[in-house]
Amino acid sequence: MVNADRTQPGEPGVPTVPGEKPVLLEMRGIVKQFPGARALDGVELEVRAGEVHCLLGQNGAGKSTLIKVLSGAHQPDEGEILLDGRPVTIPHPVAALRLGIATMYQELDVVDGLTVAENIFLGHELSTAGFTQRGAVIRRTRELLRRLGHPGISPRREVGRLSAAGKQIVSMARALSHDARVIVMDEPSAVLDSQEVSNLFRVVRDLTQQGVAVVYISHRLEEIRQIGDRITVLKDGRTVAAGLEVAQTSTAELIRLMTGRTVEYAIPRRPEVAPDAPTLLSVAGLTVPGEFHDVSFDVRAGEVVGLAGLVGSGRSEILEAVFGARRPSAGSVEVGGRRIRSGDVSAAVAAGVGLCPEERKSQGLLLDEPVYRNITLSTFARTANAGFLDERAERRQAVAHIEALDVRPARPDRAARTLSGGNQQKVLLARWLEHGCRVLLLDEPTRGVDVGARAEIYALIARLTAAGTAVVVVSSEIDEVLGLADHVLVVSEGRVVHSGPAAQIDEHRVLDLVMEGSAA
Repeated sequence: MVNADRTQPGEPGVPTVPGEKPVLLEMRGIVKQFPGARALDGVELEVRAGEVHCLLGQNGAGKSTLIKVLSGAHQPDEGEILLDGRPVTIPHPVAALRLGIATMYQELDVVDGLTVAENIFLGHELSTAGFTQRGAVIRRTRELLRRLGHPGISPRREVGRLSAAGKQIVSMARALSHDARVIVMDEPSAVLDSQEVSNLFRVVRDLTQQGVAVVYISHRLEEIRQIGDRITVLKDGRTVAAGLEVAQTSTAELIRLMTGRTVEYAIPRRPEVAPDAPTLLSVAGLTVPGEFHDVSFDVRAGEVVGLAGLVGSGRSEILEAVFGARRPSAGSVEVGGRRIRSGDVSAAVAAGVGLCPEERKSQGLLLDEPVYRNITLSTFARTANAGFLDERAERRQAVAHIEALDVRPARPDRAARTLSGGNQQKVLLARWLEHGCRVLLLDEPTRGVDVGARAEIYALIARLTAAGTAVVVVSSEIDEVLGLADHVLVVSEGRVVHSGPAAQIDEHRVLDLVMEGSAA
């Protein structure tokens, strides 16, 4: 058995059909049990050299657990892993890297306080006689960034000062720095705009042409069509389809395999907003220096306003300022005709404003607290008794939302950290449903969310607007913004370069406006 020593290409492996790419990686009968849950129940995965193998499944299907087994973060209870046809053990992540298996996780694992170069070579520094070769590290970092199409990122820049997209590039460079033979990419496009996604695909194709196998995880089925070769589908910890050819498998069939039912993938139609609907949110001349300038818009009851633009354009910062998480230097925010105090989250929440932030784990959830506590976080006063929280009352309130939003597993005492990304998003939405907010700010509401949960979120937005809630949505997917919104603002480099009805603009025009704004 091979243990953490890289096998070399050309060594005996699994026989292949003439003309097929050789099988590089196999996972056979993988079982992983956690207390009270069987996360993986005999999963099978076969990946060929030089292919993009897409791993699909709903949130909670077992994808993250499987790649943690492959990366050495978890040890399987049963089953085996083969590389070039030979069994290997992967007792820890360093062993996986030695075998040539690198993993890019959905939740970025960069260290904000270190430089770009230090992050990329963290744990495998280039050194001689115990001394780091700083010049060699900088040169190699520049080569990797140039290969990724980002030569403008300085190797000496502190990673904490980069945007989410910049941090993703650093994570990709780290994977490439290991000369990996298998690269696992977990939702790599989640924080990237359309131009960055095109660049990502260029890098992936370059890797596969060199014989590298890429295991690609994404909930965006249109991406699978563009970049994937074959697909394996997981459901409830089991493999329900393996090695499907992308070109020969319909989207409807993939959705059926993942969910066990037919799901309407399109955004549901909503009735037009009544002309006399009252304005619930009014933003006038809002400015945060260095982020955005002179932003104004209104949202009526039952209306969805979408903010479209590239990552880093200022769209997320606009939502944060409306919510009071950023203090503007100028401008005002009114809810229901009453001005709320700038830079005061408590005042915004009291006025009926709720925010589901872009980074739900670091900004939205108390990961080590139970699900019920995360749901009731903004409504403690309702369950307090003589100054003490009534946990039974909290659970009762939370359970109703857990059932209504189909949070899985439906266990209110489970720590929020243990939920999949899509179910964590549902918990955040449940918090604001419990609060009964009049204005809901959604930043990337479907990022990392499977097709079933995505359809449920779209339907929930439709229900909320039908009940008179005003919604502001930010999304990196332009077609999603245009499909959800009644009115669209296009933001470029902190300025609104277009404002108008969603029906009167298309995706190509949005991209033109974004690029024109960037050039200007």
